Amino acid sequence: MNLDLTHKTAIVCGSTQGIGRASAVELALLGANVTLMARNEASLQATLAALDTSKGQTHRYLVADFASSSSVKNAIDAYLAEFPEVHILVNNTGGPTGGPIIDAAPEQFLATFEMHLVNNQLLAQAVVPAMKKAGFGRIINIISTSVKQPIVGLGVSNTIRWAVASWAKTLSLEIGKFGITVNNVLPGYTKTGRLDSVNKMRAQATGKTVEEIATQLEAEIPIGRFAEAEEVAAAVAFLCSPAAAAISGINLPVDGGKTANL
Repeated sequence: MNLDLTHKTAIVCGSTQGIGRASAVELALLGANVTLMARNEASLQATLAALDTSKGQTHRYLVADFASSSSVKNAIDAYLAEFPEVHILVNNTGGPTGGPIIDAAPEQFLATFEMHLVNNQLLAQAVVPAMKKAGFGRIINIISTSVKQPIVGLGVSNTIRWAVASWAKTLSLEIGKFGITVNNVLPGYTKTGRLDSVNKMRAQATGKTVEEIATQLEAEIPIGRFAEAEEVAAAVAFLCSPAAAAISGINLPVDGGKTANL
């Protein structure tokens, strides 16, 4: 199986923590040159230092705030002017605040739409020309199992994640002929800061402890535990590899079997 990403360049968004960081680490282990993209420069530098360089890779980082599409566009445009070769794009950014959908202000939907879908579009438009030229491209979107089964208490996230999934499927139909695949990885309950914050929200809403909430959620997962960020990253890395060239336009859950549909 060809998993070698030597001489491939990957841009990984939200790559200073959680699934984004784990994905950057995994891609570097497969030989890719990794460019990290996030808003905190100190965290970017710390992650950069942790990336494997045993295959002679050169790793870089970009500072951009995903709450501002102009920040993202300016960062990627400046980067590509100097380093135009990109083969892999991992779209990933933090989820919105939870809560019932009926209580969500319109501004929450608009802000989340910009963070997730608009930024994905800007980044794809920026890097697809280089992918076409190379005849090789991988676009991976880290979204959520909510695109298959909405998650109670995450109304805004459910709505926008589904929009991203539809955008990705449409894009995959348009650019597959250029050797570019587009796929979505759908994490279930995964040991990240995001899960911690959601569990705290649920604990406050129910009067239970965070530990009780975690135990209840783990009991609903067929494998009996939360996923590790590295396990989600392994799925991301495989979809980025040459071995996954015929896989495109899919939603891949990494959820321990919890999602109750095919």
